[in-house]
Amino acid sequence: MSSERIRSFIAVDLDDEAIKKEISRVQRDLEQIGAQLKFVDPKIMHFTFRFLGEVSTDTIEMVKKAMNELAFQRFDIVINGIGAFPNLRRINVIWVGVSSGADRLEQLFQQLEPKLRQIGIDRDDKGFNPHLTIARVKSNLNRDALADYVSKFEAVKFGTISVSSLRLKKSTLTPKGPIYSTIHEVTAS
Repeated sequence: MSSERIRSFIAVDLDDEAIKKEISRVQRDLEQIGAQLKFVDPKIMHFTFRFLGEVSTDTIEMVKKAMNELAFQRFDIVINGIGAFPNLRRINVIWVGVSSGADRLEQLFQQLEPKLRQIGIDRDDKGFNPHLTIARVKSNLNRDALADYVSKFEAVKFGTISVSSLRLKKSTLTPKGPIYSTIHEVTAS
C-alpha cells in the first residue's frame, strides 16, 4: 500500500482557443468593474467532472480502472451564459455554463459516480453542475455592478466544443496558482 497522496479531479478540458479568447475578453470586462476578483487562467480552464481531493496512489489506480469502464460516444456541448454561485445577491464564483449537451455530461457523470462510490470515494454532495469557473470574488467591493454585468450576459454564446475524452488530473498547488497534469485519459468509442 502506497502512502503518497495526490490531489486530483476528473475533468473535461477546454481545448478550444477561440472560446478561451472570448472568456479572456469577458475577464477583462469584469476587471474594469473594479471588484476584487481572482481570475482563472483560461489556459487551464476545465469542466470539473468530479473532484476527488487528496487520494492515495492505490485509489488513483482504482479510479483509472473505473474510468476505463465508461462507455460513451463523442458529443458536442454548447458553452454559453455567465452566472454566479451561489446567486447574484451573494456572488462567490463567476462561471460560464453549458446549454445544449449538458444532459450528455450528466449521463456520463451518472455512469461514473456509482463506480467511484464502489471504490470508497464519498458521494459528491454538491451534485453535478457543468460550468467553467472564470473568477472567484474576494470581497463585497462593487458587487452590485458585478451582479449587473453577470445578469446582462446570462445568455451570451461562447461556442461549441466536442467532448471526446475525460481526463484524470493531478493538481499541484503553487503560490502562482495550480498546475494541472493529466495522469489518465479515456476517450470516446
